[in-house]
Amino acid sequence: MQGTVEGFTHGPVIPVLAFLVAGLGAALGLRSTVRSPRTARSFRTGRLALGALSIGSGIWTMHYVAMTGFTVVEAPLSHDKPHVIAGLAVAVVTSGTGLFIVGYRGATRMAVITGGALTGLGIASTHYLGMAGIRFGGHFTYDTPLVVLSVLIAAAAATAALRAALSTRALLSGLGAGAMMAVAVTGMHYTGMAALGVQLHPSAPGVTSHHLPPD
Repeated sequence: MQGTVEGFTHGPVIPVLAFLVAGLGAALGLRSTVRSPRTARSFRTGRLALGALSIGSGIWTMHYVAMTGFTVVEAPLSHDKPHVIAGLAVAVVTSGTGLFIVGYRGATRMAVITGGALTGLGIASTHYLGMAGIRFGGHFTYDTPLVVLSVLIAAAAATAALRAALSTRALLSGLGAGAMMAVAVTGMHYTGMAALGVQLHPSAPGVTSHHLPPD
């Protein structure tokens, strides 16, 4: 049986809050990355690690803020803790790898593209790990073209954000780069959610037949 998905249970406030959370983490992380080349080599690693933690935490927090607006009408949802923790680790490590490439190789075309692609992969991996950790009386299905599109959105917008952050030292430009990264995170998330379908197991505990459409 197909389940009924509600992605905006609390209205537009949750997507807006999720965007702001992602943007704040990205702005702080990108600021650390931009300053790292002008920092003594002994302190550069610390700045880049701080940037990775900021961006990774923003990616992870954005996902779970956005998920507070997601429900399956016919079944209660819960989150598996190992997947939650793994999602945070993946977000920090992948974005950190991208930042370290840029921080140590400089803002070359290849470094920025590689760093953006890795960060985008981290955004997507965090999202789909989080979705894999949702427990309910059924399972998710995905539309493959939309899944691919969600990953491409994340990679492209993350690359644009890195390029913008490294192109100038101005504060307003840094905030703009943070907004671009927030677009990468939230755009990927909601495109990924658009790819989602829900199949319920009618005999599973907690599943109701309320508003279930026919197969």
